[in-house]
Amino acid sequence: MTAPAHLAAPPPVTLLLDASDDCTIHHAAHQRAHPEGGRITTDPTPHTNSLAYLALDLLRAMGRDSFARPDAERMSTDAAWRAVTCWTVTTGLTQAIVLRAHRLTPERLRRLAVWRAETGIRLTLIAHTPAAADEQRLQERLIAAGLSSLLAVRGTDAVVNAIGPPAVQRRPGPPPSDDVYPLPGLPQSDVASFLADCRRRLNDGDFTCADRQYRAGYAAARTWLARRGPASPLPSPPAEGTGSEGADAWQDMEGLRLFLARLTVLSPSPQHTLARVRGAQAGFLSRHLRLDVPSDLTECGGPGITTVPITPHVAHTLATHLPNPLRAAAVAALLFTGTAPALLSMTQIASIDEHVTRLAIDRDSRINVGMPPGPRHMYAIPPRARPLLAAALLFRRRTPRTAGHFGLFAGCFGTPVRFDQLIRDAGLDISALDHPHPGPDWHHQARLSIGRA
Repeated sequence: MTAPAHLAAPPPVTLLLDASDDCTIHHAAHQRAHPEGGRITTDPTPHTNSLAYLALDLLRAMGRDSFARPDAERMSTDAAWRAVTCWTVTTGLTQAIVLRAHRLTPERLRRLAVWRAETGIRLTLIAHTPAAADEQRLQERLIAAGLSSLLAVRGTDAVVNAIGPPAVQRRPGPPPSDDVYPLPGLPQSDVASFLADCRRRLNDGDFTCADRQYRAGYAAARTWLARRGPASPLPSPPAEGTGSEGADAWQDMEGLRLFLARLTVLSPSPQHTLARVRGAQAGFLSRHLRLDVPSDLTECGGPGITTVPITPHVAHTLATHLPNPLRAAAVAALLFTGTAPALLSMTQIASIDEHVTRLAIDRDSRINVGMPPGPRHMYAIPPRARPLLAAALLFRRRTPRTAGHFGLFAGCFGTPVRFDQLIRDAGLDISALDHPHPGPDWHHQARLSIGRA
């Protein structure tokens, strides 16, 4: 997800002229708002001409209003407007209604003009102009600020029609939490006896759930191998004078780790992850490949073990509690990688692929500057987290003097006070913070090699 190209001819600005300051018009504008449907309505905070306040008013209209809390992180004016632009682009906003436009200063109108030019948003201004002279002065200010191509509408009925019908009624509040079938402790058997041991030890309901996870892992492994085709890297033959260990290992280890991350990133519990991984091991064995994972899998860290699934409820919480795109993306990354903050802090802007589907951390190049890159730590970005990461990338790229090797989450995990504030603002339990996993994440320890009889 990237920002649209600069629009040579942005859509016209609709100027709705309300001569009598009719409450019917204001009510219709608020009823039209539907942030999830791409439409917002903003009523600028009165008694201030601050540019930052106008940006925060727009963020509040998008549903990102946690900055109103006394202890919330404050954003500078430029950062707040960058956040407005980034969320507009990545969340698909297409229309914005701004009330009381006749009170906006030239500086505020110019900021709106820049926002419109950069995002292509369809801007509608509602102004109270009781006299013809008031309308003339307003139009002159709008044109001077760069809000040209004005389409003026007068009269209450015509204005209400121009605003459009009310949005479809939505259920208030955040989406409900997902109802997940809990699995008890599963046997730690190897792949050969795992399913049989589950059948003996679990009741029918628990076994059915575990079997579904197992089958999903089996099918995913078979599909992954089939899609790689005959040109895929295969295990290499042993070299002369080398031992057998590692001689016939799978060559594309980054691809394997990304597959394992995708398989487990939305797993609701370590037990679900164990069943999926055992199924994947069986799928690889059916193609004469052996997948080795840590024997204490459920005690490790990483995808499916210390991750928190990005459900609609979690995505809503991140969107409403963290208006700063960098902060929202940082917490989301903690949730879907399940890794240590020290490793995640090494994420570079170039670590995210073009389609925002994977995160690759090159730890060695950050620690040993100038040395050849080592194996990268691969993580899958779940679909609901992608808009957050896309907004963070756009935010960082719009920051002056930024290059691809710069840290994406710079300043998010640096000091304990700021980091604790970040987590507190998110209001979510992050299991990776309380789970001791000093070693590499489990999928980074996985190995795939030619199966042996």
